[in-house]
Amino acid sequence: MRHFGHLTGDLRSELFHREPQEFTADSPARTLAVALGATLYSPATRPQLADDIGKQAARGVVSMVLCLEDSIDDRDVVAGEANLVRQFAAMAGRAEGAGELPLLFIRVRTPAQITDLVDRLGDSVALLSGFVLPKFTEETGVPFLEALSQAEAASGRRLFAMPVLESPQLLHLESRVETLYGISRTVDKYRDRVLALRLGVTDFCSSYGLRRAPAMTAYDVQIVASVIADVVNVLGRADGSGFTVTGPVWEYFRHHERMFKPQLRLSPFRPEAEDLRSALIERDMDGLLREIELDRANGLQGKTCIHPTHVPVVHALNVVTHEEYCDAADILHEDRSGGGVLRSAYTNKMNEVKPHRAWAERTLRRAEVFGVAREDIGFVELLAASLPQA
Repeated sequence: MRHFGHLTGDLRSELFHREPQEFTADSPARTLAVALGATLYSPATRPQLADDIGKQAARGVVSMVLCLEDSIDDRDVVAGEANLVRQFAAMAGRAEGAGELPLLFIRVRTPAQITDLVDRLGDSVALLSGFVLPKFTEETGVPFLEALSQAEAASGRRLFAMPVLESPQLLHLESRVETLYGISRTVDKYRDRVLALRLGVTDFCSSYGLRRAPAMTAYDVQIVASVIADVVNVLGRADGSGFTVTGPVWEYFRHHERMFKPQLRLSPFRPEAEDLRSALIERDMDGLLREIELDRANGLQGKTCIHPTHVPVVHALNVVTHEEYCDAADILHEDRSGGGVLRSAYTNKMNEVKPHRAWAERTLRRAEVFGVAREDIGFVELLAASLPQA
């Protein structure tokens, strides 16, 4: 699979200076952690789940979570498990389509579900990339990770964990530091199995009876922003000890009455893409676009998505610009020569080699899986090419 693989080769050539590289479910974890991109959640109870997964893959989705937790009623868990077993068997039976499937993860409720589901999936476990572990702390996380290790040994299949950081202990100030260090100890012990850490911002807001409006990003809710900052501080460091931390979910996908002006400037969309701007604003996507930019500025990669229309927006904004690529390549080239300061090839900024090295390395990893846009291609052109045509 590859990002933007659903576009024609000619269109990719028009858009990309360097096209996204192919990867598989067996690629190195470091590659997959970046390649997750927009991870689309779906209830595990959907009766046509196998067909839905195939359709989303054809539209550019490369990672999905099939949820047995908050997205389904407590009474439907048993039915959801049985449905997953049936749907995986159906997907495995379609030999020709197996190579087009996204990375698939199951969000469970209990550690016992991990070993039970892997056993029940049988040979179709080959289509599974891992599990999403809810409300993760040191106390609750260890049994989940031990169950994952057991399931991996029993199936002979590499299985990843994606813990969700959403517990009240992490939010509450008096327990936050201790909880963070406990999580750090736990995931470090199982480092080879932890693909990424996911932020459960909806649960954070729930603890205080809050819900951000479509005109607000997660970073406008200060109590949430403070947790994100602390999670990245402890768990997202660029010194080799950190993990990929993914961006929070964006909840909105239909128009709501507005109190504030749209957040998308008109000038990048003139003259031929003004209809695209109007469509994005009508779907409250201008807030999503802003939050994606703030995610990256705050050290997060990828994003949790609950609606297919969010996926192309996330992916378009993850493409490395030609300017970013030139800066990153220059920085890493000069770093081999001993460091120093150099003027950007675009002559608009200073590139300080040693302080910017970690940024450059992260940027080139993103370039491998999301590609590098041509010099005259911006997010507007990438969005226009990626969004389904109305």
